[in-house]
Amino acid sequence: MFGVYVTHPQVNIDPAVPVPDWELSDIGRSRALKAAQLPWAVTLQRIVSSTERKAVETAELLASFSDAAVEVVPDMHENDRSATGFLPPAEFESAADRFFAHPDESFRGWERAIDAQARIVRAVTRILDGHDPTMPIAFVGHGGVGTLLKCHLSGAWISRDRDQPAGGGNLFAFSLADRIATCDWTPMEEWKGLEHGRA
Repeated sequence: MFGVYVTHPQVNIDPAVPVPDWELSDIGRSRALKAAQLPWAVTLQRIVSSTERKAVETAELLASFSDAAVEVVPDMHENDRSATGFLPPAEFESAADRFFAHPDESFRGWERAIDAQARIVRAVTRILDGHDPTMPIAFVGHGGVGTLLKCHLSGAWISRDRDQPAGGGNLFAFSLADRIATCDWTPMEEWKGLEHGRA
């Protein structure tokens, strides 16, 4: 059986609003609703989300056509970047490059990549340890920690070249039997199931 880690799709970026409170844009909502109607999403029996609004909205939309309830888990949050607050896109991309390139260092007070990876791995492992492996499950969160989780499940070093494509709304899958990633990042509305684009 499969598990997926899904990143929230496009959001309304508003420097005047705290980043955790950003909501999905119309494009993001449309993509999540399209994905929710696909066979893999309809069969989901459990959806676990981080607490940020954009992630919860994505999880709720994914649950629209299944019987899955949405659970919210605080320690699945994105890497803590509150020390710098909002950064303009170009500056953010430069900071993210450094975050991944120097995982044992903090960029201007950001949570270190190695610490964020340990946190997301602990959270997902704790949930899966108590989860019935015959039940499809989705984790919904953010690109940064999703990439760190993917590196762990792939047995790979932390590196930004394993990051999702720009825009978000991607997923990677893993087998619940061995917890090994089975495909690379794929747009959520294009994934066909566990055999799709095997790693």
